[in-house]
Amino acid sequence: MSTPSLATLPIRRLTLRDLTACADLSEDRGWPREEHKWGFLLTAGKGFGIDDPHGGLVAACVVTEYGAWGRPDLGAIGMVLVAERHARLGVGRRLMRHVVSSMGTTPLTLHATRNGRPLYEELGFKVVGRAEMLMGRFSPGGPASGVATRAATAEDLPAILRLDEEVFGTDRTPLITRLPAFADQLRVAEEDGRLIGYAAAWPNMDTHVVGPLIAQDTETAKALIVSLAARTERPLRTDIDVRHEELLTWAKQRGLGSVAFNSVMTYGITDLPGDWSRRFAPLTVAAG
Repeated sequence: MSTPSLATLPIRRLTLRDLTACADLSEDRGWPREEHKWGFLLTAGKGFGIDDPHGGLVAACVVTEYGAWGRPDLGAIGMVLVAERHARLGVGRRLMRHVVSSMGTTPLTLHATRNGRPLYEELGFKVVGRAEMLMGRFSPGGPASGVATRAATAEDLPAILRLDEEVFGTDRTPLITRLPAFADQLRVAEEDGRLIGYAAAWPNMDTHVVGPLIAQDTETAKALIVSLAARTERPLRTDIDVRHEELLTWAKQRGLGSVAFNSVMTYGITDLPGDWSRRFAPLTVAAG
């Protein structure tokens, strides 16, 4: 029996049953398996994939929708991967075209690597910003912060959701309500009894990823990072909007080194909604 052409292999929706295959695909491309993150994204978002007739996946990606249920006003595309044996054969382009078409008029965003950016530009995505990935062991030091932080409680969730929607620019309830189970830490910053920021640290292989990081100003963002770092022995990783130069300089002084830059891109809108000045780092670049 002949092997079907890549161009005729069907694109289907992925589920949690595909978690191992997605992790295998990550490993095939030299990425960490990231099963914890894959499970989160496949639950909170929509996975798309192409099955390999010989087993496993030819390609995969995930779309996380934000806004009203059934009427999203923003979609974030992430984890776009093509198996090495099928790379540079147009599979990624075909999968992305399918995803863009399936989203109709919904505006889209993604974080692109240097290698992935040309494909996205070909499909009509525009660069609107950059994020710098930092990673390393955080070293405490410097003057004590006057910003009060504490562990979040269930009673904080409504205030977290209100602040997140105000800063992010659209409703992320299905994602944010999963944070307590997904993250090892979820902390808030307060001022006069009012929530002025929140951040999570979630496990990814041998690191803790800091994200989302939402704060009223840089000092609040610093205080949240310090409070998360004090409660883990793992290295930290985060992706900070390059416009937050002060926070980037401070983080590097505290031991986090630059790993890579990603281009923030949009399709169907000229810029991301919300308030970038209070949006310091995404939950994950795969979901915005």
